[in-house]
Amino acid sequence: MLLHELKPNHPLKKRKTQVGRGGKRGTTSGHGTKGQKSRSGRRIRPAERDFIQRLPKLRGTRNSKKSNKLLSVNVNGLEKLAQDGVISSENAGKIKILGNGEIKKAFTIKNIPVSKSAKEKIEAAGGKIINESR
Repeated sequence: MLLHELKPNHPLKKRKTQVGRGGKRGTTSGHGTKGQKSRSGRRIRPAERDFIQRLPKLRGTRNSKKSNKLLSVNVNGLEKLAQDGVISSENAGKIKILGNGEIKKAFTIKNIPVSKSAKEKIEAAGGKIINESR
């Protein structure tokens, strides 16, 4: 392609200049058109500005709210959680035991919510459920 073979862009595909974006290349820089509000002195009043300047700049990340949701664990997954056959709220965290699956080993469960079907299966396998009120 040579220089004399170049054609101008189609007029509908020509990019428009963006007007009113900040201080450069914009006619009114986001302050509308002519009139009282486009004139000088269009700022925050000094009292409000001083109040805003006194506010701290909150940077960084905040602690997320800790959720109270229980994680569900089925009966067949108890062997992974068990330490010496005892599952307590200290070593298991916030969980609830559900009755899906089969269990063969006897477990002692302390202070963990258990569904009815899971309770039946645990007690049928020779386990105990202990709920101590705190």
